[in-house]
Amino acid sequence: MPSGFRKTLKALDWFGRTVENALLVVLFVFIMLLPIWQIADRELPSISAIIFWPLYKALGSPLGVEELIRLIVFWLAMIAAIAAARDDRHIRIDALSHVLPERAVDVTRVLVDVFAAVVCGVVAWFAYQYVKAESGWGTEVLANTVLSTPAWVAHAILPIAFVLISYRFLILAITKLYEMFRREPVEAAE
Repeated sequence: MPSGFRKTLKALDWFGRTVENALLVVLFVFIMLLPIWQIADRELPSISAIIFWPLYKALGSPLGVEELIRLIVFWLAMIAAIAAARDDRHIRIDALSHVLPERAVDVTRVLVDVFAAVVCGVVAWFAYQYVKAESGWGTEVLANTVLSTPAWVAHAILPIAFVLISYRFLILAITKLYEMFRREPVEAAE
């Protein structure tokens, strides 16, 4: 890989890692705060209004928190799947890796990563078609709250996540090919 290409890949990897990790942290914090806010509002409403005033300002009241938590869990799962593909920590059935020679295992991994990228790309396409169709239906999520949002906006993470997972699998395949032919490892961005 030319050094400019390698630098570009490393920069894109660093940017992707930073955004993914930040989103995971923010969503995880919200998933922890929202139930606490809901309980505090029910048990100690006057103290809750003081402690959680930013949430009151943004959301109005804890009505609809359960639905918001479900959406956050959905987004958290999709972003975590992107991060798992990024770190090559996704579920992999590698029974053959124990019996095949190292070179054959590397070739198999490249083929599997390319296949996974293609499958995720197809899923992304159909998810995009679903979200596009959903945008015409006029359904809303969090309809009883200040955050009333069209459902397609909340579900837009689906095609985006599968495109990014496909991208991550392609990067894994390209990296493995580079390491196979150049016989030198590619350093991951930290």
